[in-house]
Amino acid sequence: MLLYEDNHLYVLNKPAPLATMGAEPGAETAFELAVKDIRRRFQKPGRVYLGVVSRLDAMVTGVLLFARTSKAAARLSEQIRLHQARKTYRALVSPAPSLPAGRLEHWLRHHEAARRVEVSGAGIPGARQALLDYRLLARHHDIALLDIQLQTGRKHQIRVQLSATGCCILGDTRYGSQRPFPRGIALHSTSLTIQHPITQQSLTFRAPLPEYWPDWAQTDQ
Repeated sequence: MLLYEDNHLYVLNKPAPLATMGAEPGAETAFELAVKDIRRRFQKPGRVYLGVVSRLDAMVTGVLLFARTSKAAARLSEQIRLHQARKTYRALVSPAPSLPAGRLEHWLRHHEAARRVEVSGAGIPGARQALLDYRLLARHHDIALLDIQLQTGRKHQIRVQLSATGCCILGDTRYGSQRPFPRGIALHSTSLTIQHPITQQSLTFRAPLPEYWPDWAQTDQ
C-alpha cells in the first residue's frame, strides 16, 4: 500500500513475506512492484529510477522508503548513515522483558556460512555496535508488545538483540522463537521520520499494524 509519494519520495507499507529487493529468481520484490506502479501510472516507457535507501527483511512489515531521484537518494542515504532518520518499530515477543523499558547494547557480526547475524564481542573483526531502546506497551499472558526506537541500523538488529535477551519475536524461528505467527514475523516498522531531501521539511510516515495482529496489540501509544 502506498503511504506517500511526491517527485522525490515513494513510501510503501510493505507486507510480508515480500523482499525489499534481491529475492530468489521468479519472486517479485517491493522494488520491482514500485517500479511497475510508477511506470504504469505515469506512463513512463523508458527506465524508471528508484533508489533503495532503506530495507526491511522480507518477513518484516511496515514503512519502506524509496527515492525517486538520485539527488534524493544520496541525501536520504546520508541522513540514515548519520543516524538522523528516526525509526520506530512494534514487536510481539515472548516472554516479556524483565524491565518495562531499557536500552539494549550488543556487538553484532554477520556469520556468512550460517546466513545469520550473531552477537559478538567488541574488537572482533567485522563486529559492529548495535543500540536500541525499548518500552513495554501492553501484555497478554506471556506475550508482550514492545515499542522500539532504533539508534543504529544493523542487519537483523532488532531480531538478534531481542533474541539475545531471551525475548524472541513471535514467528522468528531463525532467531529462536517457538511461537507461531500468522504471516512473517511479529515485527512492524510503524514510523519513519526524515528531513525531506529537497524542501528540508520534517516528514513522518506511519504504517498501521497488519490486521492479523491481535486486537489487544492495536494500540496508539
